[in-house]
Amino acid sequence: MTTELRRLRNYIGGEFKDAADGRTTEVVNPAIGEAYATAPLSGQADVDAAMAAAAAAFPGWRDTTPAERQKALLKIADAFEARADELVAAESENTGKPLGLTASEELPPMVDQIRFFAGAARLLEGRSAGEYMDGMTSIVRREPVGVCAQVAPWNYPMMMAVWKFAPAIAAGNTVVLKPSDTTPASTVLMAEIIDSVLPKGVFNVVCGDRETGKAMVEHSTPAMASITGSVRAGMQVAESASKDVKRVHLELGGKAPVVVFEDADLAKAVEDIAVAGYFNAGQDCTAATRVLVHESIHDEFVAALAKAASDTKTGQPDDEDVLYGPLNNPNQLKQVAGFIERLPAHAKVEAGGHRVGEKGYFYAPTVVSGLKQDDEIIQNEVFGPVITVQSFTDEAQALEYANGVEFALASSVWTKNHGRAMRMSKNLDFGCVWINTHIPLVAEMPHGGFKKSGYGKDLSAYGFEDYTRIKHVMTSLDG
Repeated sequence: MTTELRRLRNYIGGEFKDAADGRTTEVVNPAIGEAYATAPLSGQADVDAAMAAAAAAFPGWRDTTPAERQKALLKIADAFEARADELVAAESENTGKPLGLTASEELPPMVDQIRFFAGAARLLEGRSAGEYMDGMTSIVRREPVGVCAQVAPWNYPMMMAVWKFAPAIAAGNTVVLKPSDTTPASTVLMAEIIDSVLPKGVFNVVCGDRETGKAMVEHSTPAMASITGSVRAGMQVAESASKDVKRVHLELGGKAPVVVFEDADLAKAVEDIAVAGYFNAGQDCTAATRVLVHESIHDEFVAALAKAASDTKTGQPDDEDVLYGPLNNPNQLKQVAGFIERLPAHAKVEAGGHRVGEKGYFYAPTVVSGLKQDDEIIQNEVFGPVITVQSFTDEAQALEYANGVEFALASSVWTKNHGRAMRMSKNLDFGCVWINTHIPLVAEMPHGGFKKSGYGKDLSAYGFEDYTRIKHVMTSLDG
């Protein structure tokens, strides 16, 4: 018996539409490896239509008051909360994530983040008006930048969509958002919910592949392009956007160092690092996947982490005992397995290192020790449930190893020595440094990196300001 696939559609100018040329792509549930829906494979005509709708809606939305934008975002947050079960189900089918953890760990922060940006809409700050030249008064205006082309990733499709559209809309911009081609379902559902709140054209969703995203970024209408994705994708977006001097907001890859000193609370470090490394199958740019441990406790730490890995469970979304679900797609499974298959002879797999089952794209929680700084698995992002362990001799070497990669998004330090923690947080070249914890995020604090991890901030007032432009207005007091 053939099951009819669900039909997802673009959301353009307040209407749900198929791709103009009728092309579609299948959407696969990674927990079972089978298609459950089709989504539009949008082309230039669809991108043109979405950009036109966003451009037409921009003047009206720009001219709304901050209070009106706040009210709209608060309604969206309330509506998402009211339909939480539907959103969680869609996200789980999108990604294979555990239902319980998605409901408890993703939906509440997502709603909170929308409410934060609702408040931020009414709290733009700047220099006070004043006479900086005799007879002249200067004021600074913060204005929305215009239409924003936004590309969200497949690891957190629902939450990353919020990180994109909430600050942009709060600032008075209009949005054309493209979800990943493998995870469009929850974003399309969000559009359905938002439809009753925002004016037509303020929020648009265009489904499609890499070429669709390229068409959005290269389009002449957007004033800003924002992407969360791979370094390669970010570089392509920056290059394309440079041709007409678009603003670019990039949140790219990561390779977070987790520096564990000899005085750390070993049991707590192991427990927290295992969760922060394996949550969401390690498909997180901030995941605790590159551990640096002082040589005096290295062997004890590795043994404890291997035990924690063996106690960690992956499986189907409705299994309440699992920490994480499958990798997102067959290519990602192949990539993760490839890193393990290519390990150098001096490396040792302490736990895991293999696929789990034949149905879906599951990979075992893995620990690899004995690695050197220039090894492929140390320098490149695995984006899977794999934690590597290296040893260091002193603080200087720990910093050398920690900073010795091209990524610079997040890091953590584990020590009871306050001075050491402060020195490390000062010298670690990463956009976030956690101390005796790893991975908590709050809406009020910025998230974003340096180097090849990109630029621009998500969350916080800084993330909100990224979606504004600054204008100086000077008036003569004689006029």
